[in-house]
Amino acid sequence: MIDIKAANAALEDNFASWVKALRPKVTEIGPDAAVLEIPITEDIARVGGIVSGQALSALADTAMVFACAGHLGEFTPVATTNLETRFLRPGTGDTIRCTARVIRGGKALIFAEATLTALPADKPVAQASATFFKP
Repeated sequence: MIDIKAANAALEDNFASWVKALRPKVTEIGPDAAVLEIPITEDIARVGGIVSGQALSALADTAMVFACAGHLGEFTPVATTNLETRFLRPGTGDTIRCTARVIRGGKALIFAEATLTALPADKPVAQASATFFKP
């Protein structure tokens, strides 16, 4: 089973610098779910202090990769074969929390979904779903 410390080490060692620039942290990880958080900073905010859709999509994809890791019991590189993000409302506040879970894991494909929530308001700002290929 992968723990939070190992997950954050995998995040540091395996992800592109622009993903790490979001300053994501794995705060929870288990057999079928993972939670990541990023601070809302000027670097990811657009006009009006709203988090950019690109940052939200990148966080959702990354969180779902860690949900896959929790499902597999270790960090294993997976390939995103599709990603759909639905934006529900502007992301504002201090932090974006992304809760991702595996909805079905097969031999070659893993299906996942994620909900992104703005804190401290605790309001959902986006939902995403993706399919991952296990090479």
